[in-house]
Amino acid sequence: MKHVSVLLNETINALNVKEDGIYVDCTLGYAGHSSAILKRLKKGKLYAFDQDEEARKHSENVLRKISDNFEIIPNNFVNLKEELNKREITKVDGIMFDLGVSSPQLDDAKRGFSFHLDAPLDMRMDKDAKLSAYDVVNDYSFNDLYKIIKEYGEERYAKQIARSIEQRRKQKNIETTFELSEIISNSVPSKYKRLTHPARRTFQAIRIEVNKELSILPKSLNDAIDMLNVNGVIAVITFHSLEDKICKDVFTKRSKENELVKNLPIVPDEYKPELKLLKKIKPSKEEIINNKRSRSATLRIAIKMR
Repeated sequence: MKHVSVLLNETINALNVKEDGIYVDCTLGYAGHSSAILKRLKKGKLYAFDQDEEARKHSENVLRKISDNFEIIPNNFVNLKEELNKREITKVDGIMFDLGVSSPQLDDAKRGFSFHLDAPLDMRMDKDAKLSAYDVVNDYSFNDLYKIIKEYGEERYAKQIARSIEQRRKQKNIETTFELSEIISNSVPSKYKRLTHPARRTFQAIRIEVNKELSILPKSLNDAIDMLNVNGVIAVITFHSLEDKICKDVFTKRSKENELVKNLPIVPDEYKPELKLLKKIKPSKEEIINNKRSRSATLRIAIKMR
């Protein structure tokens, strides 16, 4: 399983891991960031979330070689607060999210995430989830398809693509990634195909819809901020503009000074901004050369001030 974690050093440096602290990796994946956190813990503990059974099994083996100071929680990070509270954890020292799909998921043809590999349409991160890419492509109305491709994929040819999908499935259901990719390719102008793979944005949109990635993000980020100790750190790696906008909006809202005390010479602690925002970080040129999937990544960091 080869997965190169994006912005690894920058994220771990931002978290400033204390050897006796409690840390949460909301997106365990293949344990890149979790391994780096666990290596720095002596008496502390790491809690890591992932819905993907294959990722959990792989990461369990990786982390056991480092130490036993961790627990993997087989759940979506939208349930972060509830799951940690069950374990009598109410405050933590650092929380991170890496919102990208891991390389092994993309490269495993049978998962149906990639337009480069032929497979049944699936795209479920949690294999037990009911909704799959097949359902979205074959059962959603034209209007719903158009909406998710336009909004989640930010695809300029969303209408043409949705219409082509609608026309094709009248003949027969669309079953594989290559079938869908071909339909998309035939729906856009040839000059567009020279700029990027024409299916990239539509596949992204369908994956986001299948896994409800954007709808769960605001709650998860706010819960994470609630759980931070004073001076605790939240670090979030996003891979497209919609995720980044949600993260930026949540961070901005919780880093604003209360309007009631804006011009007071001395501001009581309870009215001071909750978060201090650090400058966002993009991958270096060297990282992008070594790992092309990092090119769209953005790391946002905030410190809990009260």
